Amino acid sequence: MTTLLSFLLTIAVLVTVHEWGHYRMARACGVRVLRFSVGFGPVLLRRQAHPEATEWVLCALPLGGYVRMLDTREDEVPPAQREVAFDQRPLFQRSLIVAAGPLANLVLAVLLYGAAAWWGSQEPVARLATPVAGTPAERAGLQAGDRVVAVCEAPGGSFSGDPAQGCRPIESMGQLHWQLTRAALDRSAVTLELAGDGPSGARRAKLNLTALDGEVDEQFMRRVGLSGPYSEPVIQRVMEGGAAREAGVLAGDRVVAVDGMPVRDAAALRERIRGSVSGGGTGDAGAPVVQRWRVQRDGRELELEVRPRAVKSSDGPRIGRVEAAIGSVPETVFVRKGALEAIGHGAAQSLEMSWLTVRMIGRMLIGEASVRQLSGPLTIADAAGQSVQRGAAQYLGFLALVSISLFVLNLIPLPMLDGGHLMYHLFEAVTGRPPSDVWLERLQRVGMVLLLMLMALALTNDVLRLLGLN
Repeated sequence: MTTLLSFLLTIAVLVTVHEWGHYRMARACGVRVLRFSVGFGPVLLRRQAHPEATEWVLCALPLGGYVRMLDTREDEVPPAQREVAFDQRPLFQRSLIVAAGPLANLVLAVLLYGAAAWWGSQEPVARLATPVAGTPAERAGLQAGDRVVAVCEAPGGSFSGDPAQGCRPIESMGQLHWQLTRAALDRSAVTLELAGDGPSGARRAKLNLTALDGEVDEQFMRRVGLSGPYSEPVIQRVMEGGAAREAGVLAGDRVVAVDGMPVRDAAALRERIRGSVSGGGTGDAGAPVVQRWRVQRDGRELELEVRPRAVKSSDGPRIGRVEAAIGSVPETVFVRKGALEAIGHGAAQSLEMSWLTVRMIGRMLIGEASVRQLSGPLTIADAAGQSVQRGAAQYLGFLALVSISLFVLNLIPLPMLDGGHLMYHLFEAVTGRPPSDVWLERLQRVGMVLLLMLMALALTNDVLRLLGLN
């Protein structure tokens, strides 16, 4: 129920703001607005002050909305009212009215990102877990416990120059992920400034992201080599009937070594367990190998023999499992900005996210990024529900992200979208005449087909994600 309600609230807010942008600009340009509708289908609520006023409508299907303006191409307009019809206004004003919807979403994103930054949130400290083997993070020499305090980008993959120039301070893991995402899309190398409380002291590490494919998906950070924030290798909970319980592992045990090899953190322990299947872990022949754990319990050390059980992972190979919750709660920091700083942050974040979205769409079009990254209503609903449960700041940030997506997508020059109408206006500005009715009808049909195909692809991606196949 939380997921459904948060999804409906998300759509209602973003659609209302988008249509409000069209409405306010139309009124400012002297155009008469006949109806302002949130949703489609059967009318649930209707309000109209008088016959000449705008009709305000709430419909049963809250998955969109529209603003209907007086237009001589659609209605019989008395000569006395032709001046307030949309199509009779100057081209500049009509373009402003069309662009005002997406721009309203951009302004909303600025305010939401700013509000989230001002509200503040508790986030994991940018202290790194053991890097994934064979990844850029491992090759950079990063170690479990290193704390990143700044990211310095080197455009074009070069490490030359002063790393102190253009460095961005890092407080939380979320900020680190954002900066690495930007760098990977730029195919840049970065220098990480590490604090002196890590295992190797204060130093710089050069992280080369130029070889990554640039796809920003759920596995992106793992391809970089960062599996999550640092967490102590402590057993939080042991499930009944699992391999850990059978071996005598108890909640509160701290694992210090596996088969004589020191365990630095929870991520390293999880990787050792996952990789405990013999024969490479593929097919049905893979069998778990007994591991010798050295654990600390009540001030003393014990040796335990643990036999992980082989299970099939979501991506195919068989991996080891011990049925235990591993890892202490990561260290956190409360990240918050002042009011003025938060607004500046909101503006910068909105512009950066808009440009990132444009670049991702461009990469999909030329085949450099997978269309599997497109998300539909099921993914949005799930993300909305999760963000609500994480707190107000997380939900505000999620709203801002979806608002940015609407801003960019609506400006795509595709018939049926605001960007398509702006293209019509550009054609009129160049040729001195609007597109013919015949061409408008053909383009509308093409636009409808393309939109339906896009929606079908996004919905397919949603279903595949739910099934664990995407």
